[in-house]
Amino acid sequence: MSGAALGIEIVVVFFLALFLLHRYGDFRKQQRMVLFGTLLAWYLCFLIVFILPLDVSTTIYKQCKIDHEEHASAPTISLLPFNHTAANTSVTPSKSVPEPCYKPWSYIPDGIMPVFWRVVYWTSQCLTWLLLPFMQSYARSGGFSITGKIKTALIENAIYYGTYLLIFGSLLIYVAVHPEWHLSWYELQTIGITAANTWGLFLLVLLLGYGLVEIPRSYWNASRHGHLLIKTYFKASKLMTEKADAEENLEDVMEEVRKVSESIKYNHPLRKYIDTILRKCPVDYQEKMGRNMDDYEDFDDKQNTYPSEKSLVKLHKQVIYAVQRHNRTRVQWQILLQQAIHLEDVAKNETSSTHQFVHSFPSSEPAGWFSRYVYTPVVEWYWECLLKRWFYRLLSVVLTLFSVAVVWSECTFFSTRPVLSLFAVFIQLAEKDYNYLYIEMACFITIFFLCTCVYSTVFRIRVFNYYYLASHHQTDAYSLQFSGMLFCRLTPPLCLNFLGLIHMDSAISHQQKKQTAYTSIMGSMQVLSFIANGFYIYYPMLIVILCIATYFSLGTRCLNLLGFQQFVGDSEMTSDLIDEGKELIRREKRKRQRIEDGENRRREWKERYGNSREEYAARNRSSHEMKETSYSDSLNSSSNRQAKYSRSGSRAERDCIELLQDAEPLDFSADALTDDPLDTDSGRHAGGRYLSMSSSRSRIFDDV
Repeated sequence: MSGAALGIEIVVVFFLALFLLHRYGDFRKQQRMVLFGTLLAWYLCFLIVFILPLDVSTTIYKQCKIDHEEHASAPTISLLPFNHTAANTSVTPSKSVPEPCYKPWSYIPDGIMPVFWRVVYWTSQCLTWLLLPFMQSYARSGGFSITGKIKTALIENAIYYGTYLLIFGSLLIYVAVHPEWHLSWYELQTIGITAANTWGLFLLVLLLGYGLVEIPRSYWNASRHGHLLIKTYFKASKLMTEKADAEENLEDVMEEVRKVSESIKYNHPLRKYIDTILRKCPVDYQEKMGRNMDDYEDFDDKQNTYPSEKSLVKLHKQVIYAVQRHNRTRVQWQILLQQAIHLEDVAKNETSSTHQFVHSFPSSEPAGWFSRYVYTPVVEWYWECLLKRWFYRLLSVVLTLFSVAVVWSECTFFSTRPVLSLFAVFIQLAEKDYNYLYIEMACFITIFFLCTCVYSTVFRIRVFNYYYLASHHQTDAYSLQFSGMLFCRLTPPLCLNFLGLIHMDSAISHQQKKQTAYTSIMGSMQVLSFIANGFYIYYPMLIVILCIATYFSLGTRCLNLLGFQQFVGDSEMTSDLIDEGKELIRREKRKRQRIEDGENRRREWKERYGNSREEYAARNRSSHEMKETSYSDSLNSSSNRQAKYSRSGSRAERDCIELLQDAEPLDFSADALTDDPLDTDSGRHAGGRYLSMSSSRSRIFDDV
């Protein structure tokens, strides 16, 4: 099994990163370079998290071997007693013989882990500080060629890269001025790693303090169906506002595209750029703009003002952003609407005496074998209405205990005598028995919980639509790459912080123990002693203040006071938004119900009259064929013109019959409804609307 565990985890982590990228990105529409860069960044960060427990168990085994070698090389102490008859008796020292070392099942041979960590770490650092910022600007650029996009990206990142060169150059000058320092390349490398980890630890504590409280609380609130439904109404109101804003922004951008498209004709040199912009527009807008491009104009004969290539690049960038935002809000609205309807169904089914879950809008797709035999309506009722809430409450309690253990360990991990860090106590107890499987599982669960608290906060962050991760393939290229940058900057200090919690980092614990391969590539933090002995030890204690602030929702209340719409239970604005969201969901449910009723009536009509019409048409068709055959046999002497007239008449009757077969009753069509009555044809009403008004007079003004 030597090295097999490493290979298995490398493959598993790759598919995990690919699954998450598929959930948030769009493989069909986004650029391959963007997808590859994001996948590589996520993959390297997940590798560090999953492989670090193997490094810990391997280091403990090597430390055991070192202890055995030291014990074997220790001299034997002989004591001569006063009784000369027992002169040959020897007394061994009081030091006990250590237990034999057992090689862990996931042992990684020497020389593999240092190379592995060096490749993973420096690749991730090159991505986060050099390549991903460039790729962000490249993907967001509105240029029409690769050269133009590269030029734009270099200009936007000139200040970014210039800052790096200025800091590095100042450091070199400072070292040259003080020759007594004699800093080697290894020490300069350690200074760079320490600076990057310090920046990451500063952001890590902020995100971790929020996640340690918010994740357990989110699962506890998920067990309260009433609270969850009210919050969904609040989200619906905010999302509808954003959706309307996105639609208005798209209309404005499309209007500008239409004006530019009409001013630049087919024979203009800039027309190829207009065609590129039009291909990024929605299909219905492309059709509208294509109708007005039938004319041909010689642009050399008229002194018209045409937009420059720079303005077209800016317009191209606006079109990409407006279309992506419009599609994202539209998909999110459908998902949120489905969640609200499901929560309302849960609230209705909680009082059901039949103990069978009934959906307001059953799925049109046929049920699979899992729904027919395993997840039946009875099982669904017990899970949704009874067991799910208790499962979430139990999970919330377990996560709360983990959060308390993390906060306590972050404040006490610097104490080695006595050992106060809970995670260090657990690892040291397992180390005495050389229970490597327990060590690896404890390390993995701890790191996974820390990463969940940090990464989930990254996925929830939303900065004025500038950075926003949305599931169901709705995340733009800029946000994907920004998340990759954050992951690469947060994961190394997070793993160092975990090694400090279990006292496996000698720079913090100050113990003469075998270092892990991961800490060996980080270098000795004692080069910058004020960071190793000060910032790395005392700054994580700030997590207590952040957890208290998150528990009392101080950040949310401050944003609410500043005018940002936040879910605060005792706010009047929150109550208004909840009522507005409830009305929006009710309106969408009525619209969906009307569409479903129309489909049902159309289906019933086909089932009731479809077979009889087909039999009647077949019978008429056969009778006409028999009449035509008998008529042609009896009138062989007739002229070809009369026979032709007879066949044309039968064909006309068949056409009439087929026309009658295609006729269906007038039915309601939700698409026929428009908010503006002027959009309908003058003097003529749609049949669907007429039937809807005549069938139910009490529901005429329901949507007003």
